[in-house]
Amino acid sequence: MSDADKVMDVMKKAGEPLSAGQIAERGGIDRKAVDKAMGELKKSGAIESPKRCYWQPAK
Repeated sequence: MSDADKVMDVMKKAGEPLSAGQIAERGGIDRKAVDKAMGELKKSGAIESPKRCYWQPAK
């Protein structure tokens, strides 16, 4: 499972917008890996930000 898949999995299970730090903590993923994965997910349009610094899967 790629880091991007892990990040998406944590977001889907949370059911609420999360910060990168919360994703790293809940998923047991290195923060730098979370930042990189989120960059990829942002470019592809897979995640969206309902408020500053918080992210959720795109609807």
